[in-house]
Amino acid sequence: MNIGIIGAMEEEVQFLIRDMEFKRKEVKAKMEFSLGSLHNKNVVVVTSGIGKVNAAICAQILIDDFNVDYIINVGIAGGTVDNIYPGDIVIANNLVQHDIDTTIFGDKIGQIPRLDTFEFKCDVSLIKFAEESCKNIKGHNHFTGRIVSGDQFIANIDKIKWLNSEFECLACEMEGASIAQVCYLNETPFIVIRSISDNASNGAQMEYEKFKDIAVENSTNILNNMLKLI
Repeated sequence: MNIGIIGAMEEEVQFLIRDMEFKRKEVKAKMEFSLGSLHNKNVVVVTSGIGKVNAAICAQILIDDFNVDYIINVGIAGGTVDNIYPGDIVIANNLVQHDIDTTIFGDKIGQIPRLDTFEFKCDVSLIKFAEESCKNIKGHNHFTGRIVSGDQFIANIDKIKWLNSEFECLACEMEGASIAQVCYLNETPFIVIRSISDNASNGAQMEYEKFKDIAVENSTNILNNMLKLI
């Protein structure tokens, strides 16, 4: 079994790379793929960079060149509902690209033209493993629901409210739904997990350095626990 792990930030996967039984590194599309084993699972760990194109390229390389059976994507996101706060975890059960807009042709906003699905659903088993792994995270809550992605950094409260109203989402970020689309087209099971850094809808935010430490600790714990369960 091969498991691909994509981190939105290098900090979030560096401890996995440190702890795994290292085999080799390969560089493709200027991304460094670290291959090894962790908890008796073969893993390929990589930082994709920011944005949907980077993330999609990364996911396709994992599938084509490293023959991964699963893809797990971790990173940060902004909350879009009032009861989610910095440090909380959102596990996606489906993802939508909020910046796709062909409504002029009669499509629903977020619908990719001529694609046979509106949302990209995460693997049910991986969702259960992630939820179980989050039970060990102390001091923060975890939620399961829709995450939306777009090539925009959203900080405007009106846009946050619109996203929640239009898509009934729990969080927004810049990579997950593109990874989800690649996995959907390749029939590769996947999951997207996000640590919440801020929430414009309730005015909650956290200093980056403080948040980074929390995000790294949470992501590392969740991924280690998930690898034991898969």
